[in-house]
Amino acid sequence: MLQLRAVPCTPAPGRLPEGPVWDPARQELLWVDITEGLVHRAALTREDGRTDLAPTAALRFDRPVGAAVPCASGALLVAAGTAFARLEDGRPPAEATEIAAPALPGDGVPRRMNDASVDPAGRLLGGTMAYDERPGAGALYRLDGDGLTTLVEPVTISNGLGWSPDGTLLYYADSPTRRVDVFDYDPATGALSGRRPFAVLDAGYPDGLTVDAEGNVWIAVWGGAEVLALTPGGALHARVELPASHVTSCAFAGPDLDVLVITTATHGLSEERRRAEPDAGRLFVCRPGVTGLPATPYADR
Repeated sequence: MLQLRAVPCTPAPGRLPEGPVWDPARQELLWVDITEGLVHRAALTREDGRTDLAPTAALRFDRPVGAAVPCASGALLVAAGTAFARLEDGRPPAEATEIAAPALPGDGVPRRMNDASVDPAGRLLGGTMAYDERPGAGALYRLDGDGLTTLVEPVTISNGLGWSPDGTLLYYADSPTRRVDVFDYDPATGALSGRRPFAVLDAGYPDGLTVDAEGNVWIAVWGGAEVLALTPGGALHARVELPASHVTSCAFAGPDLDVLVITTATHGLSEERRRAEPDAGRLFVCRPGVTGLPATPYADR
């Protein structure tokens, strides 16, 4: 097993940073700070042997932002509040256009969008959760040219999404189950079948995840201060140690997709834990010796 250590980056700590994704068209990292309604961009820098992130832009929405992904047109697709919205490059968040929203139950339970990711064919998968994290209040959806389709329900905290290198497997985490499941995935239609457990965590909760070019699944462990990498067969491949308990997600970045960027949060930490974890809420990087899979933009054209 590889034992790795990540180092903190320059961007200031956030409250709930999540959803890092490498935008190859702009050669920048994109990520969100969910509860602050922020979408960040940063350039990856390498100087004197040190890899870092240099912030380039930030957009603030008037609602929580669960995820943001680049579009094929150059626009931005944002999971904001309880809807998916499209924002033209260079426009202010107030000009985002809502393109789809799930029909939520009329039970008065406040909900929001959470993690989202684009499949190899350009479809977006994203899910919801209740603010109070009540069991079964969320769902997983697919957004494509045919509109919005419900894929999985009920879900409690819809989280990490990642595909195998050939696109025939989908890895998915409903965090409170402590389990990452795997589905058979039809690349042609986006249909799911054959759900079964892939990994069960003894400590901590699976949050965001990514898959490398060799098929290893890298899982951010909320409450575990680590990222775990498992082989396609489920064996432990690597562990990345972090000085922050609440690890939220990870993604491969850079022109060669050889840098693992990891997001962490201060959200949910007691004052005592915040003092003990001064780097909580920062982004971290490490070089694990493998490369990631290219991020596919959302197919909006």
